[in-house]
Amino acid sequence: MSGERIEYGDDPSQFGELTVPTGQPRGVVVVIHGGFWRAAYDLSLGRPLARSLVEHGWAAWNIEYRRVGNGGGAPQTLDDVAAAIDALHGRDLPLDRVITLGHSAGGHLATWAASRGRSPRWPMTVAVTGVVSQAGVLDLWSAYDEGLGGGAVRAFLGHRPGADDEPADPLHQVPLDVPVHCVHATGDDTVPIAQSHTYVRGATAAGARAALTEIDGDHFTVIDPATDAWRQTLTILDGL
Repeated sequence: MSGERIEYGDDPSQFGELTVPTGQPRGVVVVIHGGFWRAAYDLSLGRPLARSLVEHGWAAWNIEYRRVGNGGGAPQTLDDVAAAIDALHGRDLPLDRVITLGHSAGGHLATWAASRGRSPRWPMTVAVTGVVSQAGVLDLWSAYDEGLGGGAVRAFLGHRPGADDEPADPLHQVPLDVPVHCVHATGDDTVPIAQSHTYVRGATAAGARAALTEIDGDHFTVIDPATDAWRQTLTILDGL
């Protein structure tokens, strides 16, 4: 099963792979890979998830984007994710149900994407209706202070997070108007589960719909289609 390559810009990293199931899709899942926003990682990380999603009746839009080291970082990476989602406009897909699914830094981007229309820089054509964050970096401030990913937040933003970066930070954008479900392993020592706990606590206190499913395993358990964590994620998607 291979996806149709669709370019949404002129840069070599501005493309995605769209795979659709036989029959009417139950919705679209935008798959956003992780890798601490760095160019060393690419959308091949999302291909196993995309295959599984299509097998379960979803259309999967596995996107690439500019990353730190190949023209990315803030705001270029955010520009690309916004453009990639909006590239779904006009396609024969059920765009009333568009869920972003992201792992690690992709979890940050998936959650951010639901709030992007609040900024004049990213007017939305295609709205996100739900989010699944898999071990997401959802609080850039604490991630910076803890040096996650060997200083990945500094590399992504180019500086210590400040007031001007609040539009790029999921925690600063609570409450969202759409549900966010976090899936995070208790044994994750790459992105600590405290990132998801802090986000869900802040979101629910602000009146948003947010939940956390804790699973056994490590940082990569959540993106292994053979695990119970992924089976739980498929159930979560069905409910969004």
